[in-house]
Amino acid sequence: MELLSFEPPGWGANLLRGLAASIQIACGAFGLGLLIGIGGAYGKLYGGPVVRDLLETYTTVVRAVPELVLILILYFAGTDLINQLMTALGYPPVDINGLIAGIGVLAVVQGAYSTEVLRGAILAIPQGQIEAARAYGMPPGLLLRRITLPAMLPFAIPGLANLWLIATKDTALLAVVGFSELTQTTRQAAGATKAYFTFFMAAGVLYLSLTLFSEVIIKRVERWSRRGMPSVSGPH
Repeated sequence: MELLSFEPPGWGANLLRGLAASIQIACGAFGLGLLIGIGGAYGKLYGGPVVRDLLETYTTVVRAVPELVLILILYFAGTDLINQLMTALGYPPVDINGLIAGIGVLAVVQGAYSTEVLRGAILAIPQGQIEAARAYGMPPGLLLRRITLPAMLPFAIPGLANLWLIATKDTALLAVVGFSELTQTTRQAAGATKAYFTFFMAAGVLYLSLTLFSEVIIKRVERWSRRGMPSVSGPH
């Protein structure tokens, strides 16, 4: 009976709401980071010297600086810079939504890693396919949709799958800026009830469940992307 007294009604629902917020942030950051990565990969491979140098600086800095430090810089300095720009343009400061800020901050981090994953995947495409499409006069946009993206997908999925799992865990870092995702909600629940082991174990189980469910979806997507390709079997 004493164990039950550790968990007042409503904390379980709060943890689930925190999990839902974490999933929202992870999905938004991963999707936006993927768009950044597509542009970054193309810029690194086919852009001019200035574009390539800027992208190289971006990916190097993001991969070198710890993610927690980047989050603190982007969250606080980034929002302050936006408000200073608004003031300079004659507009009042804006109160940036925490969800949007969290997604934007993690998307910048995800974008740097996606750039390198997708660049490697594009380089793995047999160049004869791209050269043949160009020889037929296929426009760059159509070449991207019809040739490059479908052909690079099997090579990119393992790396992108890892980035998705990293995104789900990186949402926990937003607790340091006070965003109410799963880790922050767990800290509040544990602090209010002093049942630290119970609540952090529950959070660990929720993160593990999300990872296991993600792996099922990832395997399905990977099989779909490799349709028509020779099956890869391990050593006997």
